[in-house]
Amino acid sequence: MANPLEAKIDIAATPQEVWTVVSDLKRMGEWSPQCRQMHVFGGVVRKGTRTFNVNRKGFIVWPTTSEVVRFEPNKEIAFRILEHGAMWSYELEPIAGGTTVMERREMPTDVSTLSRLVKTVFGGVKTLFGDNDDSEVDRIDDMNTTLERIKAEVERK
Repeated sequence: MANPLEAKIDIAATPQEVWTVVSDLKRMGEWSPQCRQMHVFGGVVRKGTRTFNVNRKGFIVWPTTSEVVRFEPNKEIAFRILEHGAMWSYELEPIAGGTTVMERREMPTDVSTLSRLVKTVFGGVKTLFGDNDDSEVDRIDDMNTTLERIKAEVERK
């Protein structure tokens, strides 16, 4: 994996309270600006669980699938996007007065043929829709938005 992107936030709640929200992948569409829906196969989220995801950026909508590859209650959940190998993870660390949550995205150094094709076909997304779909700054902004929404949900309870 290369070029990890990271964002983190402190939440005034226990790791157990944060875990309840972060590990509920069915609700990812409520937090993420890009992943609009995650359908969990089998109902219970655990290592090996598979999901079908609907993503949207501007006018572009695309499906992906993922598999939970790390699942340590109250500490970490990670899932790999099967189409291109990106790994998304959420790590929880207890701190005085709450929990620090780190969201990380790691991309493989060797991208799939499908990813190269999508990049080639949609390489003009910036000029067509005024948005650069590959921008690391955009990804980090999205990650911060996701974490802020998770924080708001957890602290509201």
